[in-house]
Amino acid sequence: MADLYIYYKVRDEHAAQLAPLVRAMHAGLALQAGVMGTVKRRPGSLEGRQTWMEIYLATPDGFDTALAAAVRQAGLDQFTDGPRHTEVFMDISTCA
Repeated sequence: MADLYIYYKVRDEHAAQLAPLVRAMHAGLALQAGVMGTVKRRPGSLEGRQTWMEIYLATPDGFDTALAAAVRQAGLDQFTDGPRHTEVFMDISTCA
């Protein structure tokens, strides 16, 4: 299982419109894939843009495909400014 950290930019004027879409998408993913996401943002903004991050812990194989479909269905791209960047992390095994 992998943890996904996805960050992207949001214009200040789009933040209020995007937040409920992300939360609704998270609710749908929790029902569909059993993974509950969270969303965070950096404090403040730079040049009218905020940095947001979605976090999905312990995702099963194929979750990235379900997430991509959910992002399209939710229409998040209309309120983000630029691409979504995904970082993948895994637990460190205690066995060598």
